[in-house]
Amino acid sequence: MRPARLLRLARANLSRELGALAVSAGGVALGIGSLVFFLALGRGVQQVVADVFPVSAREVEVVVPQVGLGSLFGELKLDDAMVDRLRKMPGVAEAFPRLALRIPAVTRYNGLFFGRQLHMGLEVIAVGISAEVIGADARLPFADPGDGKPIPVVVNRRLLEIYNKVFAPQRGLPTLTDSMLVGFQFPIELGRSYVAAKTLPDAYEAALQLAGFSDRAPLAGVSMPLEVVRRINRRFGQDTGSYSSVLLRAQRSEQMGEIAGAVKRMGLELDESERNRALQIGAAVALVTLALSLLAALITALAAVNIAQAFHAEVRERTREIGVMRSVGATRIDVASLLLVEAAITGLCGGALGVLLARLAGLVIDRLARTGLPDFPFKPATFFDFRTSHLLLGVAIALAAALAGAFFPARAAAKLDPARALSET
Repeated sequence: MRPARLLRLARANLSRELGALAVSAGGVALGIGSLVFFLALGRGVQQVVADVFPVSAREVEVVVPQVGLGSLFGELKLDDAMVDRLRKMPGVAEAFPRLALRIPAVTRYNGLFFGRQLHMGLEVIAVGISAEVIGADARLPFADPGDGKPIPVVVNRRLLEIYNKVFAPQRGLPTLTDSMLVGFQFPIELGRSYVAAKTLPDAYEAALQLAGFSDRAPLAGVSMPLEVVRRINRRFGQDTGSYSSVLLRAQRSEQMGEIAGAVKRMGLELDESERNRALQIGAAVALVTLALSLLAALITALAAVNIAQAFHAEVRERTREIGVMRSVGATRIDVASLLLVEAAITGLCGGALGVLLARLAGLVIDRLARTGLPDFPFKPATFFDFRTSHLLLGVAIALAAALAGAFFPARAAAKLDPARALSET
């Protein structure tokens, strides 16, 4: 039987059984809609996690272990010689040392802050990094300006988000953008601590100037040029010969495992606290997504069983029709193909409807979230990531489920004896 004629017959048969088609397609749509919805939700939430905890697949931070075998056979230090060794390891593209500010520091601000009166005092945690780490995120020169001049600093972009969504609304302060803050100066007192209630003998005041925002800066504290921190530590008699950590950048992400192993063999450790936090949250999201997707798959399987039952009943009702088809020359393959085409149309309609329902549900939830949820930090524009692959997968699974459900009824119909089928009333 020609495909065009087969399609016309299938369409005519389905038009006579719109009620059964709607029930079967509805079951498929429910399962596929749930599957596509949960897959898109899982991908969307994982993207939110990646925005809150950005992790580079090519970078890792090396630190000296607190207690380790290396300290038993000689003190391990992240000095220039060690940084050079790390830089020359196979697979390492670059090594960037980081130096913590090893003295206490505080900032006090008392005056107008973008038109509002602000009184603030807090401890300052600072780390010195190379300008290459920040790159173009520094909108002002990120280098040692010399003693007595404002020190350029870069802060993490997420701090601005927290300020705008939490700190500013609570205190009636204006919402700010990074371009508004670049160049802003605020005082710092080096050598003094509010927490420890002490002031070092050589404490002095200086000024910080905000040079930019970067995801590469530590979340806690500010980032200063490496030479500035080295100069301040030296002024207060602190160690300047060893670094706090070293950021290693691999040539390719596939080499990270080899680099991590080499670092550990040297007696050093990897500081992966933020990476592990992001991975743990991502794994939890993936696990929930998998569980919900399995539930959706179960619904789809039940829909396939429903299709099988519907087509078994249809074969019994159309026994005489099948006998007539066989008597006028239709082969067993024609009979089976007709039922499978009807099932395919049912599956495609159900799959398309399910994908549409999932997309509409995502739009409704995003709209409710925008209007009903408070403006919290890192609130995404959407909680869903509908990918073309998800939509195509949904339609493909719907088609496969419908064909699987109709396979045995189609085979049973093809095996009907024409004479016996015509004799039945």
